[in-house]
Amino acid sequence: MSDLISLLAETWAYLLANSARFFELLREHLTLVFVSEALAIIVAVPLGIAATRNDRVNSIVSGFGNVAQTVPTLAVIALAFPILGLGFLPSVVGLFAYSLLPILTNTIAGIESVSDSTVDAARGMGMTDWEILRKVRLPLALPVIFAGIRTSVVLNVGSAYLAFFIGGGGLGVWVIGGIKLFSTTQLLAGAIPGALLAITLDGLLGLAQRRLGTETASDRTAAAA
Repeated sequence: MSDLISLLAETWAYLLANSARFFELLREHLTLVFVSEALAIIVAVPLGIAATRNDRVNSIVSGFGNVAQTVPTLAVIALAFPILGLGFLPSVVGLFAYSLLPILTNTIAGIESVSDSTVDAARGMGMTDWEILRKVRLPLALPVIFAGIRTSVVLNVGSAYLAFFIGGGGLGVWVIGGIKLFSTTQLLAGAIPGALLAITLDGLLGLAQRRLGTETASDRTAAAA
């Protein structure tokens, strides 16, 4: 126990001594996560919506998402490297591909989980298919879609460490550097903030997800009344 406390104290001292470098690496890590995640949301949600409208599109989109998730992030980054070179862009491409599937599958599941009776009631009120999608299906599916985004973000925070291998920066610089130098202090100085970042983002998104679920339930109750 005393060894663990001593190691944590050394890690904290290392962070304080290299605070400027730490914040630079943290900014790079956050940028990689947020840019790739935003692109994944922009692409995956419309693809998920399109997949619920057509069975053929569903099979194509689901297959694409499964392939993107199956191929390791490092392999995607390695494939992007010969085309895009070193640095930020190929790292974002790899993280983007790895972030797609949770959002894609949850978008499809969320929209398809809306009951037929709810859709029929909306159609009976004279709503068009587009209005049903925008005003009924998507609002009710939002908590499920958010759960996919939540999972994707946590995975993304961990995968962003691999950006180090092609010059993408981030906290992986300290983690991989610590492994190479046999420096447990440097390794933990990069790993612990990443773990805390994942926990924090997951908690914040969890609060947003619960809020969306509460608001959706309130809307259903108001509509029923």
